Amino acid sequence: MLPVEEQLHIIQSGTFEIKPLDGLKKKLAKGEPLTIKLGVDPTSPDLHIGHAVPLRKLRQFQDLGHNVTLIIGDGTALIGDPSGRNSTRPQLSREQIQANAETYMAQAMKILDPERTTIRHNSEWIFDLDLAGLLSLLSHFTVARILERDDFNNRYHSQQPISLHEFLYTVMQAYYSVFIDADVELVGSDQLFNLLAGRELMEKLGKEPQICLTMPLLEGTDGVRKMSKSYGNYVGLTDEPADMFGKVMSIPDEMMVKYYRLASTVAVDEIDTIEAGLADGSLHPNKVKRALARNIVAAYHTEEAATEAEEAFDRQFKQHEIPEDVAEFAADLTPNEEGQVYVAKVLADSGLCKSAGEARRMIDQGGVKINGESLPAKEYNVAPERLSGAVLQVGKRKFVKLV
Repeated sequence: MLPVEEQLHIIQSGTFEIKPLDGLKKKLAKGEPLTIKLGVDPTSPDLHIGHAVPLRKLRQFQDLGHNVTLIIGDGTALIGDPSGRNSTRPQLSREQIQANAETYMAQAMKILDPERTTIRHNSEWIFDLDLAGLLSLLSHFTVARILERDDFNNRYHSQQPISLHEFLYTVMQAYYSVFIDADVELVGSDQLFNLLAGRELMEKLGKEPQICLTMPLLEGTDGVRKMSKSYGNYVGLTDEPADMFGKVMSIPDEMMVKYYRLASTVAVDEIDTIEAGLADGSLHPNKVKRALARNIVAAYHTEEAATEAEEAFDRQFKQHEIPEDVAEFAADLTPNEEGQVYVAKVLADSGLCKSAGEARRMIDQGGVKINGESLPAKEYNVAPERLSGAVLQVGKRKFVKLV
């Protein structure tokens, strides 16, 4: 294994907080493989690279010679994580959770080393709790302590309802810290309260408390809000290579180093060099971002796919060519009384815009093209022969061919 200080340099790269850092140093100083734990609730079938941030850190631990236990929260997912919520999360069925878990594992193993990964399901011990065991576990927690959570505290003071079963989420997450006996647990920065609850419970039950390592939330391609499908600013792990490459190229320059540290497979020392080069101007941001986009595409596809995605990007944006694999849409091009087609409706029907209103706004902003030519502002109606067989484009990356 690498010396402790070298391991720490790699482990601390991109992390939000390690509590306590001295405790991690002592564990690493033993020179033995540590057990690193991450619990994930399979509440969604599709992951984006923001979800993959802790998985990337787990892989760094594996590359350093440590072992990973990945806990599938099929028990806690029935409760629903209240973190960051201003209302009770809808409960999922066991069937939904199982289907999501299978998809999650397939995607997670694109990142983790399967040979150094132990898979556990927290339903193994949660569902075995009888009433006596549950009451004994609950006796170690107080309502006042749980209400210290920001999300619960905010909802309580704003008189928003808090369901009693939501309190159990923190309890159950703390419980599997006791059950697994891990040296280190990883979570997102929004989960620190649950992690500290786990440390407290371990100490109360006479166990050596785990180290809490939190990872920051990754902002989406807009560089402002956290990555989320609901915001449309995500890079999905199952995105097609060209789409993935284009999305990474769209992130603000100031976000590149964070993406390198949290979402790429680039070595930490190399990222340090890149950060210094960007700071002193010796590296061009576009070149650095291209390398980042290639790395991320190759991580989830192949090196060949990454090269092809970059070439497709250049054809589209540098040479202003229309992509070869444009999706087709059978549009209704029936002309109105004036012999024109309301193109805003076609844009909405094809999915290029969310509504005709949005389509009109995009046209007025110069963001709509027909066969590469921009529609002038206020030109919402066009001749049907102009649309037949044409390629519609909205923004930089949305295309559809009318058939």
